[in-house]
Amino acid sequence: MADRIIKALANKGQVRIIAAYTEELVNTGVKLHNCAPTAAAAFGRMLTAGAIMGTMLKSEKDVMTIKINGNGPAGPIIVTAYSNGRVKGYISNPSVDLPANKQGKLDVGGAVGKDGSLIVIKDMGLKEPYVGQVGIYSGEIAEDIAYFFTVSEQTPSAVALGVLVDRDGTIKNSGGIIIQLMPGADEMLADLITYRLQDLGSLTSNFSKGKSLEDVLNFLFDDMDLKILEELEPKYQCDCSREKVEKALISIGKEELRKLYNEGKKEELKCNFCNKIYEFNKEDIEKLI
Repeated sequence: MADRIIKALANKGQVRIIAAYTEELVNTGVKLHNCAPTAAAAFGRMLTAGAIMGTMLKSEKDVMTIKINGNGPAGPIIVTAYSNGRVKGYISNPSVDLPANKQGKLDVGGAVGKDGSLIVIKDMGLKEPYVGQVGIYSGEIAEDIAYFFTVSEQTPSAVALGVLVDRDGTIKNSGGIIIQLMPGADEMLADLITYRLQDLGSLTSNFSKGKSLEDVLNFLFDDMDLKILEELEPKYQCDCSREKVEKALISIGKEELRKLYNEGKKEELKCNFCNKIYEFNKEDIEKLI
């Protein structure tokens, strides 16, 4: 099944839905960072959440950064997202791998930890970016994002994220859904949607049975006048370039650049998001000076 994001409305516009299938996207990110299984599940959930949340941005120039840090062994996990479904990300400790939790599943909450915060930054071209922050609710990421929307943005939300990791460390399937009640929505809708989400089961089990995003949405919003508005293709895509790295080097100032030049050593700078290495020899540093 190809990676997709579906944006939809239900119940005469009272419910906003963004659902995603992200198997290829997550596989790309997990391979780039050489993630162990527990790290892969945590990183994959964050990448999927970023792909979905990024599509809530209004302009293609807007940028969203999502960071979760619960002081667990995974360390901070950061995802940068854009309105077209493109994301890139970084997990501090991609080698973290914990025993299964009490439910027999990968212990994402244990890897992330609970002693910290979830931060969402939206750069919309204004003087100051929007910054929202909440304490970590569970460390399982989906519940933390639902908590963020409800507390920080006063938007009652249901969030489901799933990443199924195969024994060889590859991603068998992954996806997510964010469901939000619009202002003035019938209060009974929340109970009905919660009941149907429980009845649906995990997203990964549905995908493993061959069910599509449309199948999931049609089950959740049966008899709710579901209207699909837009479809996007999510991708893991880093936008680093030699030009950007050069600008970063220039920003350290002539004095520091002269020190590097005088040392005469080859400098290697690595992008945290895609692990690409940019090399600068003595002549390159001289040109920057």
